[in-house]
Amino acid sequence: MAFMDCHFFSETLGVSASMYVILPQPAAGQIGMKSNVVGKKHPTLYLLHGLSDDHTIWMRRTSIERYAAERGLAVVMPAVNRSFYTDMAHGYRYWSFVSQELPALARSFFPLSEEREDNFAAGLSMGGYGALKLVLSCPDQFAAGASLSGVMDVAETVTRRDPVEFSNVFGDLAQLAGSRNDLFRLAEDTASGSAPLPKLYQCCGTEDSLYQGNVRFRDHCRQLGLDLTYEEEPGTHEWGYWDRKIQSVLQWLPIRQQPSLTSGGGEEHE
Repeated sequence: MAFMDCHFFSETLGVSASMYVILPQPAAGQIGMKSNVVGKKHPTLYLLHGLSDDHTIWMRRTSIERYAAERGLAVVMPAVNRSFYTDMAHGYRYWSFVSQELPALARSFFPLSEEREDNFAAGLSMGGYGALKLVLSCPDQFAAGASLSGVMDVAETVTRRDPVEFSNVFGDLAQLAGSRNDLFRLAEDTASGSAPLPKLYQCCGTEDSLYQGNVRFRDHCRQLGLDLTYEEEPGTHEWGYWDRKIQSVLQWLPIRQQPSLTSGGGEEHE
């Protein structure tokens, strides 16, 4: 895999922005790594960070580079601060940045596929919310989305956590439930819309403080008939759990089986 620490100017934010990017690389001689390249333009996972982290965290806390290499998957990891992937009421337009500008810029910099079937989103905690917000709001652009210990019931969670801070993000918190920032509303819109339905993956540890919100969202998606894969097991809000579950996510992703151009590590991968 190739790793880029990318800094660029965002017209949407009006400031310089950052992202980590890892790209599949043909490499037969790299010790301890299995590499796979499945096309001239790579299938892409937009991998989102949580509330207290930044774009570096997935590389620092997990082996995402090693996991993605075998799948021939590019991974784009942007920084959005504590924005909840939202056009903030008092702040920056991070939703417009992530949903519109970032994919276009990333594709202009790197050989990433524009095809819906090759684009996915995943994240943890705040990033789990952002990933499902992305695929439910833009089902014509993303084939699948995954949430690890995500903030599924955002109205309940942010009101309980810090209503002053999150009023700056969302505005009037009394209006948050049922809005375009509410995953329950977005799931209903997606289920009743004309766009292809994305595949959804959701997991949460049973000892996580966000567990009950995850159960409510799971039940909501099932009632709507959405294609949801749900997993739970003992676990809390911590990186050992997320390092295990991101491997499950990568195995679950519906990456199209294209002819392999190059693979390394002594094995062939489709």
